[in-house]
Amino acid sequence: MHDSTRLLSGAVVGVEAVATLAFALSGVLAAARKRLDAVGVCVVAGLTAFGGGTLRDLLLDRRPYYWVEHPGWIWVILGLCVVAMRWMRARHIVPTERAMQWPDALGLGLFTAGGTQMALGLGMPAAVAVLMGIISAVFGGVLRDIVCNEIPTAFRDHRPYALCSFIGAWALVGAQALRAPVWAGLTVAVVVATGLRLLALLTDYRLPRWLPPPADAE
Repeated sequence: MHDSTRLLSGAVVGVEAVATLAFALSGVLAAARKRLDAVGVCVVAGLTAFGGGTLRDLLLDRRPYYWVEHPGWIWVILGLCVVAMRWMRARHIVPTERAMQWPDALGLGLFTAGGTQMALGLGMPAAVAVLMGIISAVFGGVLRDIVCNEIPTAFRDHRPYALCSFIGAWALVGAQALRAPVWAGLTVAVVVATGLRLLALLTDYRLPRWLPPPADAE
């Protein structure tokens, strides 16, 4: 039992590590698009990378927080910011919103898997675990967009975002109910959530939106 618990913890930590890098990169690109200074880039990258996981840990009363338990990631994020800024400036690269969407989609799937599995591992009901997965995956991007003075992409994009996380989280719950290995459940969640988001971006599929009132409406 002790070995299986350690394996589960290692798998979740690995997933969250890659997710942290992916979301940090999307934060760097978002800050660069707004032409923020070095401090702004680092703050936005950190909020994007750690925001969702911190809120999840807070709601689950889990201590220490992920970035407190693994403080080395603070230096990794700072290093990523410095390298990315120097590389883009040296090559005069102007980041686009579309470029930001690719690492964001990967981070969405990874944090969905990690957050959902962490909550399940703590004995949370399936519905609560799914909600924790969504919060882990979405809240960092919400903070990123708010700090960059934009309506969060998750609320205005109309292409499925949180919905992709929702479906991916339930895929993990289903895999665990079928007694699939931990790595298989995590993989399924990542593939489903990230795949659906990328499919929505590639096809430009959009959810129904509020229609403007008729011109003759009072």
